[in-house]
Amino acid sequence: MRGLVFARLVLVPLLVLLIAGCSDDAPREIPGHGFARVTKVTDGDTIRLGALGSVRLIGIDTPEVYGGVECFGREASQFAARLLPIGTRVRYRVGIEERDRYGRLLAYVWLPDGRMLNRVMINRGYAQPLTIPPNVAFADVFRAGARAARRAGLGLWQVCGPAG
Repeated sequence: MRGLVFARLVLVPLLVLLIAGCSDDAPREIPGHGFARVTKVTDGDTIRLGALGSVRLIGIDTPEVYGGVECFGREASQFAARLLPIGTRVRYRVGIEERDRYGRLLAYVWLPDGRMLNRVMINRGYAQPLTIPPNVAFADVFRAGARAARRAGLGLWQVCGPAG
C-alpha cells in the first residue's frame, strides 16, 4: 500500500513532468515542486509565496473574509498567519491542474516541521474539504480529517453549527 501511495504521489507527477519536458512546448515557468518563502497570508486558504505569487491551497476551503465575512473566517486567517510568519520557508507541490480561474497557483504546502498546511487547517477545524478534480491526491485524507474535526467539535464545527 505504501509503495502504491508513493508511486501515485511522487512517481506519477514526476513522470508527467519528464514527458512534458520532452515536448517542443515552451519550458514550464513554475516548477512542479520546491521551496519558497511566505510573503503574505491573504486568508485561510490563500497565501503568497515569493516569486510564485498567489497560491491557493488545494483541497480545502476556509470561510471567507473578503466580500462578506463568514463565520470563523477571521479565525481561520489568523491561524494560517500564526503558522506562516512572513519569511517562513515552506515546501510546495503544484497540483495536476496548476491554476484556478483567478490565476492563482494551486498547491499543497508543507510547513518547516513537515506537516502539510492544507491538512492542519482541516484537522484543526479551520477548513472544510473542497475536492476539485483532477487535484484529488489527498481528498480522502482531507475528508477523514474533517469528519474527525466535526465529531470533536473543533474550530468552525463548534462555533458555526452543524453546517460549518
